[in-house]
Amino acid sequence: MTAADAEPTTVRDPVKLTPLPVPKSSDVLADDLRERILRGDFREGTALPPERELVAQTRMSRTTVREALRILEVQGLVRIKTGRAGGAFVQRPDEKSMANSVSLLIRGRQIRLAALLETREAVEPACARLAAKYRTDADLASLDAANRELARLATDPGTDSLADFLRANVDWHIAVATASHNELLTGFMIALSRAIYTSTDNREFVDADVRAATVRAHRSITRAIQDRDGDAAVRRMARHMHSYAEAVVKIEERMAIEVPAD
Repeated sequence: MTAADAEPTTVRDPVKLTPLPVPKSSDVLADDLRERILRGDFREGTALPPERELVAQTRMSRTTVREALRILEVQGLVRIKTGRAGGAFVQRPDEKSMANSVSLLIRGRQIRLAALLETREAVEPACARLAAKYRTDADLASLDAANRELARLATDPGTDSLADFLRANVDWHIAVATASHNELLTGFMIALSRAIYTSTDNREFVDADVRAATVRAHRSITRAIQDRDGDAAVRRMARHMHSYAEAVVKIEERMAIEVPAD
């Protein structure tokens, strides 16, 4: 046997593997159900199979099934009812779901008040333009109701009325967003308005002059929306937002944001 006939020397390079992330079974099940819900496979209000059937169908443990359903419940994709007629029922995300997510971001990132005001100045005029275009009689009724409540509270300097005034103020701004019939804008404005108005819940800022100016501005914007005058609605809302932002920033450049829980 010659040297050429000898078996070649095998060179083995060291092979290194890293740990592979293996998803939890509950996450896999939650991901599958979430995709089906968002894709529209299950209509809103549809009852998912009982827990024991889900265990049999998926061949997963009862604990895994329960954890997957809890994940979907936290995400607002199912609601859990107890009792004889209970179970997990499909629900679709809505403005409230988005508002809660944005509120968590605002609180978790401790977004500066100045940044919130800048965002509001950019977004609310767009809401006003769309409201002037798409508003309905029901939308106008909501705006009018908020305006009447604001006007009533503007003349009441009592301490107890401050929270009511701010709440009516938020109601009006949310009513404008709702009248836009844009679900993304509505959900975003719910969270933004909560954060801003909670941070300005103090007598030093919301005095009688501010209340009166707010009432006048809201009535003027409402008239533009009623008249379907988008340009006027944008112009008046932009002026209102800018004036408000300037006044708030003068009081305090940075403030801690507290968003009230539902």
